[in-house]
Amino acid sequence: MPPHNPSATIPRPEPDTAALPTFTGYRNLLGLIRQLSSLGGCAQPIRLEGQRTEIDAFTGEILRDLTSKELPAGHLLVRCGNRRTTRCPSCAELYRQDTYHLIAAGLRGGKNIPEQVATYPRVFATLTAPSYGPVHGRRMGGSVRCRCGRTHAKGDPLLGTPLDPERYDYTGAVLWNAHAPALWARFMLHLRRTIAAAAGLPQRLLHKVARVSYAKVAEYQQRGMIHFHAVIRLDGSAGPYTTPPAWATPELLADAIQIAATRAHIDGPEVNGRARSFDFGKQIDTRVIRSTAFQGGTTITEGKVAGYVAKYATKGTEAATGTLDHQLKRITDLWFESVPEHAARMIRTAWALGARDDLKHLNLRKWAHMLGFRGHFSTKTRTYSTTLGALRAARAAWQRRHTPPPSPTTFVIAHWAYDGTGLTPDLEHLAALIGGGPTGEQEVATRA
Repeated sequence: MPPHNPSATIPRPEPDTAALPTFTGYRNLLGLIRQLSSLGGCAQPIRLEGQRTEIDAFTGEILRDLTSKELPAGHLLVRCGNRRTTRCPSCAELYRQDTYHLIAAGLRGGKNIPEQVATYPRVFATLTAPSYGPVHGRRMGGSVRCRCGRTHAKGDPLLGTPLDPERYDYTGAVLWNAHAPALWARFMLHLRRTIAAAAGLPQRLLHKVARVSYAKVAEYQQRGMIHFHAVIRLDGSAGPYTTPPAWATPELLADAIQIAATRAHIDGPEVNGRARSFDFGKQIDTRVIRSTAFQGGTTITEGKVAGYVAKYATKGTEAATGTLDHQLKRITDLWFESVPEHAARMIRTAWALGARDDLKHLNLRKWAHMLGFRGHFSTKTRTYSTTLGALRAARAAWQRRHTPPPSPTTFVIAHWAYDGTGLTPDLEHLAALIGGGPTGEQEVATRA
């Protein structure tokens, strides 16, 4: 080994100055870094233009006048708030955390929900779609061998795709996704009927003694079909603030869910001479939430259930099927997208069905990139727990408490208008290197 020479320099290649971003056009580089840090890593911030003026309410004197052009980036930048991981990992993570706290509050209390809800009947339910044709899978019955004769590894692109695409019922699959929200509503109707019958009550009187609360998320299976994960809770007559009656047990709730899921049924349209109707699949899973078995004997806690449900709140079709996370303006745009053939056929089917006058109400062309599903990915009853809006309001109130407020005699006038989404390439490069919380002028501007 040659002796160490402290005066030697390490040879470095000449930088490609043409490829490096330049910030010479920005007068306040430090302020620019602080403004981008306030985005917390948002990938597609919203650009706003306008102004914020502080006026002395007694004298009418203008104390401060801030315009968007004076901000280091030339705009007021705010987080996009997108829930999709593929669009904005930072905002999606914040959405996931909020969903976690929302679900957890309905399981163990907190966020203005009493802790006694942890003693109420609670069931974690999964409702799946029926089969519209055999697909490649990892487990068929008790065997790991697929019907095609192979054993698929995890991540195999064949998983979830039809064994025979020409015989697969793409029309039925797309229409089931489109009717899934209505099928869930019918399931909840049957669930309340079933619980009332088990209690020996008319359904119209059930709300006087007990209420059903739930929070659910929709997830795409690898075959592109929606299924629902839900935490379902049985409360007293005033929701989480009253104890349910003695006959309301976790076992009764679990059995009622099974019965209601098998009874849920809606009639659909007639397509190509075939009348369609929609039910849930045979795989209906109900797990009583206790501190015992869950998924093969592992321990379940309220936190694990909340985390499991919240995980799917930031996913869309792209997470399971490798398809799109944005709408299509024209079906020909699909040619320029990298989409697996199975997902592409579902998209094309949805687009074709969307041209039918009798299916206009389904908006299938608008939701073709979602394989026909047009519902919300995360929904809950009002009485289940807190809301995402309340969590955001609490976060904003915390920021206001830790931000020097204007004088009580100061009158604030602010007007901001949408000017676009995203950053320039050089600001994207800089934003990728930094992160943090709101500071400086960006913080002042958003106090309006």
